[in-house]
Amino acid sequence: MTPEMLVQLNKVSGKGLTKDGNHLIYSVSNYNIDTNSKTSTTYQIPITGGEAQIITDYASLLTDSGISPDGNYKISTADVKLKNITGQDFYNDVSNSNVKIYDELNYRHWDTWEDGAYSHVLYSSTKNDSELIDIMANEPFDCPQKPFGGSEDYLWSPDSKSILYVTKKLSGVAYASSTNSDIYEYNLESKVTTNLTTENKGYDTNPAFSSKGQLAWLQMRRDGYESDKNDIIVKINNETINLTADWDGTVNSFTWQDKGTKIYFVAPVLGTVQLFEIEVPSSAKKISAPKQITNGQFDVSGIVGQTKNSMVVSRRDMNHASELYTVNLSNGEMTQLTFANDATYNSIQLSTIEKRMIKTTDGKDMLTWVIYPPDFDPTKKYPTLLYCQGGPQGALSQFYSFRWNFQLMAANGYIIVAPNRRGMPGYGVEWNEQISKDYGGQNMQDYLSAIDELAKEPYVDNDRLGAIGASYGGYSVFYLAAIHEGRFKSFISHDGIYDWRSMYGTTEELFFVDFDLGGAYWDKKNAAAQKSYIEFNPAEKVGQWDTPILIIQGGIDYRVPIGQGLAAFQAAQLQGIKSKLLFFPEENHWVLDNQNSLVWQREFYKWLKETL
Repeated sequence: MTPEMLVQLNKVSGKGLTKDGNHLIYSVSNYNIDTNSKTSTTYQIPITGGEAQIITDYASLLTDSGISPDGNYKISTADVKLKNITGQDFYNDVSNSNVKIYDELNYRHWDTWEDGAYSHVLYSSTKNDSELIDIMANEPFDCPQKPFGGSEDYLWSPDSKSILYVTKKLSGVAYASSTNSDIYEYNLESKVTTNLTTENKGYDTNPAFSSKGQLAWLQMRRDGYESDKNDIIVKINNETINLTADWDGTVNSFTWQDKGTKIYFVAPVLGTVQLFEIEVPSSAKKISAPKQITNGQFDVSGIVGQTKNSMVVSRRDMNHASELYTVNLSNGEMTQLTFANDATYNSIQLSTIEKRMIKTTDGKDMLTWVIYPPDFDPTKKYPTLLYCQGGPQGALSQFYSFRWNFQLMAANGYIIVAPNRRGMPGYGVEWNEQISKDYGGQNMQDYLSAIDELAKEPYVDNDRLGAIGASYGGYSVFYLAAIHEGRFKSFISHDGIYDWRSMYGTTEELFFVDFDLGGAYWDKKNAAAQKSYIEFNPAEKVGQWDTPILIIQGGIDYRVPIGQGLAAFQAAQLQGIKSKLLFFPEENHWVLDNQNSLVWQREFYKWLKETL
């Protein structure tokens, strides 16, 4: 694998199953380096497999969820300007001014400054779409929710008499500090809106009706905790039932079975993501445990749809980008439907991926992925990279990243050690939650346990160890740079948190830092917060840095803002430490532009070659 091959891999996306359930509609997008252009092609393929056919007009083949069940109405969305923000909004004689004026928080989110416009749900008659009715008229709230919400945030009721939608009806400090989104029902006849989830104070998302008309949604219980256990809630005979309350796991997404008697969901488990099913009971007294359907060293990364006894899903692993598969719901057997990247993978040697269990300092067993170079020779010594996962509570599963790509790292001659340290889902709620308010504690020891155990192997070159990561993984790199006691010879941190005080003052989703750090840095009576801002703050330990470090920063990253990377680079430079800043002015928390991605990869391996 090379950076050029990685950037040009085909990206497969399932659009849905045809109305008759016999065919899958999917798209394949591709980037061409030579022409610096992107293309996308849509295909139709029988669910049973066979030849895919290119199609151009497929809308009529799929069910349009925006059309009401009775066919009389359709949903649309639009941005509605409700607040004055710009200089021109306030003063009509400054048409060339470039200024934004704010008097409350939530003034920017992810990579975009607020402009006074809010995403709203509207509907119209299918016979006359010129008259649009805004069901959120004059409300300064967003649906779809920003920054990543889509059509999963709104839907029709089965009787076509109401629209359900998800939003967080909070403003200012309350908005930035809370995760309390709710599901609302707007009645078309009465024009009355009702909050269906008012009792729950955390996230309520992804409402969906069964074929029987029963409503289900995803729910996190605690306000402000974005990584809380995500449960499936159903409403049956006016009784609200938590189907997964007693299951020691967290749900990524779900879909109803076509008959409405089961729910299928995907969830992380033991370093992978798998497909599960759970029976929908008649009452809370008859809840059964979930049943795992698929099993293997891969991720079921998404559900496309069900037809009869088959489910179409997206699947990937550390050696393969996502492709679409059918799952036999009776026995879990999977059959590959799309083969968009076979030509590339058949032309290269693949890595060996090993699952190892490592003892932590407190006697726990920790699953660690070890990825070996193609043609690995145990008689040789290899430079080895400790990979630090972001999140901090994101699953380190069999994902396939187009940036942090283990296959590419291994192809460049590195062994990768990727521990499922404290804070990751898939090992129970206790393991998942332990990291909150303990950022520099047990999980840092988990990292060191993993690299120390692998360093005992004769094929690991202990003089050529590096640590790499982004976001919380970037924070981990900054922190390890001060406490590693000479283990590592090189570090790479992308969009990492360097100074918690500055982070608290400039990040946009304050609920994250409030919950995970314990509160504000000026609250001197809060022992947990003070420990986070002092003992667990890389900026407090930067005087202990002594190892080469590459620092990467996105210019429009408002989650981990620009000052974090710049301050870390400046501290390294002023101490005479070999360091480099890779700055992307127009990238957010990720690297999305393909040519920028190529530069990222080339600088990444250039740095490792220089320092390891």
